[in-house]
Amino acid sequence: MAFPDHHWLYGCRLDVIDRCFSQRTVEEILSALEREVVDQRDGWISATIQTLKKASPTSLKISLRSIRVGRVQGVSACLAREYRMVCHVMCGEFSNDFFEGCRAILLDKDKNPKWEPSKLEHIADTTVDRYFSKVKDEDWEDLQLPTRSKFNLPPHVIAKL
Repeated sequence: MAFPDHHWLYGCRLDVIDRCFSQRTVEEILSALEREVVDQRDGWISATIQTLKKASPTSLKISLRSIRVGRVQGVSACLAREYRMVCHVMCGEFSNDFFEGCRAILLDKDKNPKWEPSKLEHIADTTVDRYFSKVKDEDWEDLQLPTRSKFNLPPHVIAKL
C-alpha cells in the first residue's frame, strides 16, 4: 500500500499546522511558519507564507478573530457575526481594502493592492473590534434568523443543517 508515505506527509503537515496556527496572533503565526520553513523541504509552508503576506493585513486579523470567536459559538451566532463583518467591509466604513483588492485583481489586474494599513503591526485590536460591532447605518440591519421552532424539526436534525 502507498498510504503510509502519504499518511506520514499529511500527519507531518498537520503537526506543523497545529504548531503554527495555534499561535495567538497573525504575526506570531507568520513567525512560526517562517521558523518551520527552515526545517522543512516541503514548499507548502513557503507558499502559505507568501499567500498570507499578499493578503490584506486587516482581513487577516479580522479572519483570525472570527475563527477564534466562532469556535465557542453556535451556527446562528456565527452567521450573525459573519454578516456584521461583511456589512462593515461592504460599507467601507473602517477600511477600503475589499475594494482595493477588487481593483487590483478584477479591474486593473495589476495584482498589486495597496492595503491600508499595509503592515500587521499597524492594526490595533480596537480596529478589529469595530468589525464585530453593530452597524450604525439604518440601511444595514443585523441578521435575524428564524428560531428553531419555526422549522418544526427536531434539534438533532437542525444541528446537521
